[in-house]
Amino acid sequence: MVRLITFEPLTPETYAPYGRVLAPEGGEFRTVNEGTANRHDRLGDVTNLRPAATLNVAAFRCQPRAPGTFSLRSLEKHPFSEQLFVPMNASRYVVVVAQRGGDAPDPTQVRAFLAHGRQSVSYAPDVWHHTLVALDRETDFMCFVWEDGSKGDCVVQRLPGDLTLELPAP
Repeated sequence: MVRLITFEPLTPETYAPYGRVLAPEGGEFRTVNEGTANRHDRLGDVTNLRPAATLNVAAFRCQPRAPGTFSLRSLEKHPFSEQLFVPMNASRYVVVVAQRGGDAPDPTQVRAFLAHGRQSVSYAPDVWHHTLVALDRETDFMCFVWEDGSKGDCVVQRLPGDLTLELPAP
């Protein structure tokens, strides 16, 4: 039986079990750059659970997925590092997560969130998640993750072929 996963609003509260949502809206800030910018400090760090790992700042260029049915084929996790994605030019993108830990994700626990381009997301250490799913246009993301080159950097698990999303049209 195919299970269609519906989108939920991406808010700090709904997403808290999986990581953090960072966005410049609201909160404390200070005016900088000769009064032309608001600076929001200490929005979060990137958790590292391995002393020998180094912070990898990477760039991802993602091709947009077409509207319509999208099958989830695998999830991955980073057991020892939080992973933070900051969209550079996104209009919308999809965030798919499942529970923390375990040898494999529980397909019944998969959740999907629709993010707008001003929202950054982090995946807490050991949280199962799907790769980036850009919508509408080619999208660039900056990624921050602690890595040491070992198999513990990223664990990938195949999913049963019955989990789908209905990707929205622009």
